[in-house]
Amino acid sequence: MTTRLPIPKTYKLFIGGTFPRTESGRSIKIADAAGKTVAHTCRASRKDLRNAVDAAAKAQPGWASATAYLRSQILYRLAEMMEGKSGELSAAIHAVGHTPEDQNQATNPAANEVQTAIDRVIHYAGWADKYPQVLGCANPVAGPYHNFTIPDPVGVVGIVCPDKMPLLSLISLVAPVLCAGNACVLLASQTNPIPACILAEAIATSDMPSGIINILTGLGDELVEHFASHREIAAIHAAGVTPEQRTILELGAAENLKRVTIRDTIDWFDENGCEHADWIEPFVEYKTIWHPSSA
Repeated sequence: MTTRLPIPKTYKLFIGGTFPRTESGRSIKIADAAGKTVAHTCRASRKDLRNAVDAAAKAQPGWASATAYLRSQILYRLAEMMEGKSGELSAAIHAVGHTPEDQNQATNPAANEVQTAIDRVIHYAGWADKYPQVLGCANPVAGPYHNFTIPDPVGVVGIVCPDKMPLLSLISLVAPVLCAGNACVLLASQTNPIPACILAEAIATSDMPSGIINILTGLGDELVEHFASHREIAAIHAAGVTPEQRTILELGAAENLKRVTIRDTIDWFDENGCEHADWIEPFVEYKTIWHPSSA
């Protein structure tokens, strides 16, 4: 009797609400701690990045013009869909870097990571209708006028995720960007992109408009320079980058004036450190409005 070999899943990219294969035809093998292949992911190219930015730029104005209440409800719906996939997300986090025996331990840090990630989405869903009051202001003026400064989303944000905490770090970088009305193109963890791919499946079945979240899998050394140089990416939110990648991102900011925010030595489980309006502020720009006080 012949032994049947299992077929590892090949995860696709997530661009514009669909799951295309990379145009390059390349893939990356993802293995567990024992060296066993658990999945394959696409190795995204520069063209895939351009396609993702185009999708994000097309979708972002509609997301920005949606009411804060609606954005909040859509983010909450995403948390609901993640809750339904919590077991699958936990298994994906655990599959890479751990032996199969570890999965049976009473304390499963992967499950804690998933629960914290879901809670963080809900946290930033609550910020959607509150951050303008915190970040905006009414300015004192000498005259019969009102003067207001209000925050607006910057547009398309590029997100570069670290290898550690592949789901929680991703959510922590993405959620504050989304609640402010931005769209994003993100590069998932290089060592374990599977949780990001499963998250894409949850996004596709949620109420999130197509193109608001676009997920690429691939190599940071290959794609970071294109994140830095693409002129339609208005800001960067990154963590866990190498010194060389940091330099590339910062030089990109100097060339095309994009805002670059790189998080260092973050405890992703720390609510006080990761759940604050200060995480939203780098991804808004301010406009000032004058209005006659008598009108």
